[in-house]
Amino acid sequence: MNRYPLWKYLLIALTIVLAVVYSLPNLFGETPAVQVSTNRQSITINEQTQNKVASALQSAHIATDGMFIADNSLKVRFKDTETQLKARDVIENTLGEGYITALNLLADSPEWMTRIKANPMFLGLDLRGGVHFTMQVDMKAAMQKTFERYAGDIRRELRRQKIRIGAIRQTDNALNVPFLDEADVGKALPVLRKHFPEATINGEGSHIVLTLSEDAVNKVRTDAVKQNISTLHNRVNELGVAEPVIQQSGADRIVVQLPGVQDTAKAKDIIGRTATLEVRMVEDDPSKVEAALNGNVPSGYELLYSAGEHRSATLVNKQVELTGDNINDAQPGFDDKGAPAVDINLDSAGGSIFGELTTQNVGKRMAMVLIDQGKSEVVTAPVIRSAITGGRVQISGSMNQAEARDTALLLRAGSLAAPMNIVEERTIGPSLGKENIEKGFHSTLWGFVVVALFMVVYYRLIGLFSTIALTTNILFLVAILSALQATMTLPGIAALALTLGMAIDSNVLINERIREELRAGVPPQQAINLGYQHAWATIVDSNLTSLIAGIALLVFGSGPVRGFAVVHCLGILTSMYSSVVVSRALVNLWYGRRRKLQNISIGAVWRPKAETAAADKE
Repeated sequence: MNRYPLWKYLLIALTIVLAVVYSLPNLFGETPAVQVSTNRQSITINEQTQNKVASALQSAHIATDGMFIADNSLKVRFKDTETQLKARDVIENTLGEGYITALNLLADSPEWMTRIKANPMFLGLDLRGGVHFTMQVDMKAAMQKTFERYAGDIRRELRRQKIRIGAIRQTDNALNVPFLDEADVGKALPVLRKHFPEATINGEGSHIVLTLSEDAVNKVRTDAVKQNISTLHNRVNELGVAEPVIQQSGADRIVVQLPGVQDTAKAKDIIGRTATLEVRMVEDDPSKVEAALNGNVPSGYELLYSAGEHRSATLVNKQVELTGDNINDAQPGFDDKGAPAVDINLDSAGGSIFGELTTQNVGKRMAMVLIDQGKSEVVTAPVIRSAITGGRVQISGSMNQAEARDTALLLRAGSLAAPMNIVEERTIGPSLGKENIEKGFHSTLWGFVVVALFMVVYYRLIGLFSTIALTTNILFLVAILSALQATMTLPGIAALALTLGMAIDSNVLINERIREELRAGVPPQQAINLGYQHAWATIVDSNLTSLIAGIALLVFGSGPVRGFAVVHCLGILTSMYSSVVVSRALVNLWYGRRRKLQNISIGAVWRPKAETAAADKE
């Protein structure tokens, strides 16, 4: 009746051992480290890099606590933050450009635990420390970029219709398109209305005014924020941050939280990077080029230099014919002569624009301008030999194979839709995070101690079994969170404390049902069996309603609310297993093999006075 087969005991013991193993990494803490990575495919982090860093640190008399290569980055441990800061400067000076050297914190758990994927939980910003940015998207710049695209599309479409126009001007949320002939206004109106249905287009004398609707303006702003969030995710990956938080806050703000990052300047540099491609026409008029080289750049033009060691100047038109927004994919390759190149696939709109541009400018030069971190460089400026249609473009020039791979990578990574300004910057030190962990740990510990004392005093030996089951519940929950690499925050610690109360509630239900059976005169062995059976339905009902509430918080909540919900939902599942299965196993081990069991150590079993008197007479 109250006996488990051997396999079930072994299975329970196995789950407890696994829980202990996967919970242990959280006790070892973290050590300061320097992480070396790269955003260039031409640079590989390998043993040569490791030996170079080791030699530089040894020459500078800086001791390390070990270094290893993982996920294409070199990680070097140090005993304290002072040594870490000195080492960062030495490593940066040694490796030079092309490498990203960032301060970080690494788990200090033994290597054998790392090999079996027993890693500590990720800690949120409030527990680990790090940097918090609130960034505001420049919506004016986003609208400006949108109107520039509209203006280019209008010029190309009217050029197809052989309709001549003047210089397009922007005013607020509208574009003013001047025509040389009023008769052309009537011809252009249906064409523009067909191609720009989202805008209101009206003719006013010899002008057409294109005005974006409120819905179209809102869509531009929403898309700008979404694209920036996507690009920020790509940028933050270069810092090696565990579980970064990048989410929208309000209409035009983005919150970026980077737990464990101590180097605010490096974080700013990475998340602020942009990389995009622009196609512009080249001006080869000798007089204009000479004037530009002498410092008198003609209006409407810009003097840019080529990338690489042999830098040459190119005078390009400021008017952008095509941007990197139209790039679907970019891969390194080779041109017809076997020289390194970048093969670019354009979307349908980009392919059409590029086809028209090359058709109308055969014999002229066009420049491929790469913009990264605010610096513009001419990658190549070839002569257009013939029309290029189909959306497949190849750029080549004074680049080697490694540079071709880097260029392709930058183009694939995407660019920010609009500039962003940091409106709030907050650095949370590791000391504050450590204080939060200690307070959360102490609150949970003392809550556990009080509950355990109550259970042992009130329910005696059965209460002790309940306390042991409660301990295993905490182990199971921490182990699962660690295995899932969940992020623990202060709300998560609050959910952990709440789980303790909910878990012991199930044991209270079981113990009281056993007492009820004993009061009814049921033999002890049968009372144990019936107590667990009858309490099970109540335990399921009460936990199911709590689980539904937790799932609702998980689905509809965000940020700290979701962190609370994850721990809450997992805690409900582990508490049901520990309070029913584990505690029953302990009771069965102690009482199950006693055939003539007379009583159970479960505290005072209260009986009504009438029943007590009748029992005494018997």
